[in-house]
This record gives sequence, C-alpha cells and structure tokens, in this order.
Amino acid sequence: MTQAPVRTETDILAIAREQVLERGVGLDKEQTVQVLTLADDRLEELLALAHDVRMKWCGPEVEVEGIISLKTGGCPEDCHFCSQSGLFQSPVRAAWLDIPSLVEAAKQTAKTGATEFCIVAAVRGPDERLMAQVAAGVEAIRNEVDIQVACSLGMLTQEQVDQLAAMGVHRYNHNLETAKSHFPNVVTTHSWEERWDTLRMVREAGMEVCCGGILGMGETVEQRAEFALQLAELEPDEVPLNFLNPRPGTPFGDLEVLPAAEALKAVAAFRLALPRTMLRFAGGREITLGDLGAKQGILGGINAVIVGNYLTTLGRPAEADLDLLGELKMPIKALNETL
Repeated sequence: MTQAPVRTETDILAIAREQVLERGVGLDKEQTVQVLTLADDRLEELLALAHDVRMKWCGPEVEVEGIISLKTGGCPEDCHFCSQSGLFQSPVRAAWLDIPSLVEAAKQTAKTGATEFCIVAAVRGPDERLMAQVAAGVEAIRNEVDIQVACSLGMLTQEQVDQLAAMGVHRYNHNLETAKSHFPNVVTTHSWEERWDTLRMVREAGMEVCCGGILGMGETVEQRAEFALQLAELEPDEVPLNFLNPRPGTPFGDLEVLPAAEALKAVAAFRLALPRTMLRFAGGREITLGDLGAKQGILGGINAVIVGNYLTTLGRPAEADLDLLGELKMPIKALNETL
C-alpha cells in the first residue's frame, strides 16, 4: 500500500487553507506562483480547496449573464487576440445591431434565468453616436425586460462615465487583459494605465467594476500571478476569466491552446488570490476545458458564467450550462439580490 504524501507546514495548500479559507486573506504573488506550479497530481486537492473558499466567502449561488455585441468589428486598436480589430486580416467585419434586436436578445437572455445582460461594442472608446445608441438601447431594455444592464464600451471620459451612471447602467466591464508587465506584448495602441484610469472613474461613479482578462497569451506563470494580484489591488466586483481561443488572422492566431490542467490551476489560483470576488467563466472555456472542465471549474472556484455565445465565437448552449448548475445543485442568483 502506498503512503500518502507527507504535508509540511510550508505546503502551499496547507498555508492557503489557514490563510484564505479560515481568515479570508488572499494569496500574495509568491504564494500564487506556488499554486500555479503545483504538480498535476494535486489538482483535485487544489480545486476542492478553491471550492471550499468560494462556498465560505461567496456562497453557493451562481450569477448567469448573457452578452450581445451592439457594434462588431472595425475596431482601431491592435489587441493581438481580437478578431474585431480593423488592423488584422480576420474574417470579422464591422456591423451594428438595431435596438429591436438588442431588446429581443435581452428578452432571450432573461428567459435563461440570467440576471445580467451586457452590451458590448468593439471600439477604443464610445463616440456620440454610440453613446446615443447605448442610451436608447438601455432605455428600451429597461422598459421591456426585468434584467440588469451592463456595458463594455472601451475607455471612457469622465463625462461618459457620468452619462452611463445616469442611464442606470449597473456594471461596467473593461478588462485589463493581462499583467501590466506583459501588456505591451498584447496591445500597442493604448496603455494598461489608460484602462486602469477608466476603471477608477467607473468605481468612483458608483457602478460595479467588472475586470478580468485572457489567460494563455504567452504570459509566464509569474505574470499570471502578477495579474491576479493586480486585480486584487483593483478590487473588482467581478473578474471574467477568458482563455485564449486563437483567432485566424490575428497575431495570436497560431498560439497553442492552454492545457486544461494549467487552466484549472489558474481558476483555483485566482479564487485563492480573490476569495470574495465573483469569478466568471467567460470565453475560450469550451475549447480549453470541454464539458468535464466546465464542471471542474464550477467546483473549483467559479461562481458566475456567461451563457450562450460570445462576441465572435460560439459558446456552450445556455441549456447545457443551466443543466450543469442544476446537476451540481448550484442555485442561480436571483435578480432582486443583484439590485
């Protein structure tokens, strides 16, 4: 009979159990690196701990969200992962969505039980036309659908932040995408600091802050940990975790998909670094993790999901995610509890 491995007082999971699970204090950068580099044979143990942390500090409920692109493609920025950039030879072309279609998408999202509907536009930042379109869309949705409205419109001015807050936008998404040290390898047409400034203004205006990024864009493990701790410093209400789905025609189109074990370690590490934050499964999880990985992630620290399709890529059918949540006995967060 093989002996169980001896756990010492310096074992990172033992430390995390006392520090994060018992006291609610997130991991520091060095500790996060240790979690990200754990041996694969300890993955199950790590995911179980991350799940315990999520249950203790966030509870069992899962928030469900749908997203829709109001303005797709033709973006002037050079985010190397994005097929919506007008600078790359990708198959996505510029298009606008009309208001009735936006309202219908919100209705369909609400039917899944989702409490959040996010309007997204592929832009550096909104111009007057886009702000007017968003205002009309938000008003139309609020008149016909019982759902919270979030927006993701790029970098904002203070005036635009104030306008969105006045419209009743509940949450604003603006991803930092990756660690500050890796950002210049991902985007060159604007800075990490410009994104940070938008997030600061959003928080000060009273909207919830949604900020995450994409894993698997050539960052080192140390940079992955750096990113987790920079998010912890920001203290966002929600962190969407995306995994790179390499898109044809983009500079990152030939990168390898992140191995599933590595992706799951990252999910758990982000939970242990951000014990009280809503951690949302977002784009790329289907190609990176598959159905089994989705279940492992939800039992390994995730407590929110985007259902249906993403902006330019297909997701899992909403019914598949909702069935999975039912199977795992994870209740969907009620709308009146998000108000």
